[in-house]
Amino acid sequence: MSLSAAQVAARVLEALEKGERIYTAVVTDAPDPSLIGRRWWLSGRRSRGTLGSRSLDEAVAAAAPSFFPPRESRGALSRDFEYREGGRMRTARVYLELHGPPARMVIVGAGHIAIPLARMGAMLGMRIEVLDDRPEFAAPERFPDARSVRVIDFHDPFLDTPLGPSDHVILVTRGHSFDYECLVRLLRMSAPPAYIGMIGSRRRVRATHEQLAREGFTTEEMKQVRAPVGLDLGGQTPAEIAVSVVAEIILFHAGGTGVPLVEKERVVARFFGSTNARTDAAEPGTGATGPEAGPAGPAASAQPATEK
Repeated sequence: MSLSAAQVAARVLEALEKGERIYTAVVTDAPDPSLIGRRWWLSGRRSRGTLGSRSLDEAVAAAAPSFFPPRESRGALSRDFEYREGGRMRTARVYLELHGPPARMVIVGAGHIAIPLARMGAMLGMRIEVLDDRPEFAAPERFPDARSVRVIDFHDPFLDTPLGPSDHVILVTRGHSFDYECLVRLLRMSAPPAYIGMIGSRRRVRATHEQLAREGFTTEEMKQVRAPVGLDLGGQTPAEIAVSVVAEIILFHAGGTGVPLVEKERVVARFFGSTNARTDAAEPGTGATGPEAGPAGPAASAQPATEK
């Protein structure tokens, strides 16, 4: 059955409301012109529509999940797929999209750090959930940006919070015994969250890991826990600590270096490092100093560093 763009869009909205990931596909080029514009979607084990060939449908369904990492909630690309038609191998170009619910941040512990952390996570577009065993702390009015605030029992902290590989779990509890209860369950999951962070001093982190080691967890398993969580920014206040945690999450996904941009770009050293830099820049033909010497040197200095 051929689907219209409106039908596919309606199914995407339905999937997002249910918190499901869905892949959509449309043929943009093919030897058989009748295939162009054919649409299809896949969500879990369910699919609907056709790209015009059962062989092509199967090829795209098998490959689609591998194109997008589990932690991603959005993505798009075009790929050529081979399929069999009339005893011959053919190639069609297919445009694929991934639509998924926003990344989720589950904050375990509703103390002072959790408040700015929830706010900043929401600013990144993440769906925030806060868990604590103290009703006076796990109060919705304390976390206006959270989708859910729940009272839990640390003997089974994630009983009502199913987790998956695209989730981010941040442990900011009031003691390493609570961290331990959470980590044991997280590390035993068949598909644990991609990002598990735990706040704490070196002593607290060590004590928690010693308990995990006694429980039989390997070094490789314990390395899945980012502890102490956050970048070394030197901050001390709850808001400053929350900034360091969120900064590490951005670094984790974006793949940056964490180096200050002033050190990375070195604009002054590269373009004004010589005592004669102003003279060189004002007199074309005298040469530019630094690693970008040459005809393009002076002109390049006027470009924003982010455009390089």
